[in-house]
Amino acid sequence: MLRNLVAYLDSVKSRDPAPRSRAEILLYPGVWSLAFHRVAHRLYGARFYFLARAVNHLSRFLTGNDIHPGARIGKRFFIDHGFTVIGETAEIGDDVTLYQNVTLGGTDPANGIAGKRHPTLADGVIVGSGAQVLGPIQVGSRARIGANAVVTKDVPEAATMVGIPARQMLVDVTAYQREFLPYGTPCSDCYDPDKHKLEQLRTEVEQLQKRLTDLIELRETKADSPDDDDIPSFRERGRA
Repeated sequence: MLRNLVAYLDSVKSRDPAPRSRAEILLYPGVWSLAFHRVAHRLYGARFYFLARAVNHLSRFLTGNDIHPGARIGKRFFIDHGFTVIGETAEIGDDVTLYQNVTLGGTDPANGIAGKRHPTLADGVIVGSGAQVLGPIQVGSRARIGANAVVTKDVPEAATMVGIPARQMLVDVTAYQREFLPYGTPCSDCYDPDKHKLEQLRTEVEQLQKRLTDLIELRETKADSPDDDDIPSFRERGRA
């Protein structure tokens, strides 16, 4: 158990450079939220629903995070800061990171999955601060959800999602190779899909303008100097 605890604290330190020691990480509300949830989830699985809820409410009072006892959470889960809400049927894989004010919320099931109202996050997912992941959707492994994004549809593996509603960004291969992306949000304008589309449109307009200019110049050149084949026809018309 001690070895597992040390491995968990080291995994947190690899994602958060702020703490100077493992002991400092033990003060994090996200760490205590996970510890309380492990207890509440066992009680929930044993059908001690009232006790599970009691532990859940105590955890929320002490840490500010509200994790339903029924949620399934994998290994090395980390909530950075707090004020996160995780619903009853949410499923979270290994090495997942959530920042503050994240909601894994539920909607009425409309896809035929009975009782499944909350999202499923695969291994290595990062969800930025203020993001809302809603409904029984699938978030692929190593996906990044940018700050304040609202996700209501399935997210492909290793995709980076931003905006309201969230849409996939065009991230170059070097960004995919990074082991960890703080807040799940690339801080560069070149990743903005809207700006990328505008740049494509600007390039196309420039090309069309150049072609139009070439056509106008060609037409003016022909008008100023008629071809030799046309001269006899002009003379014949004059004689007529």
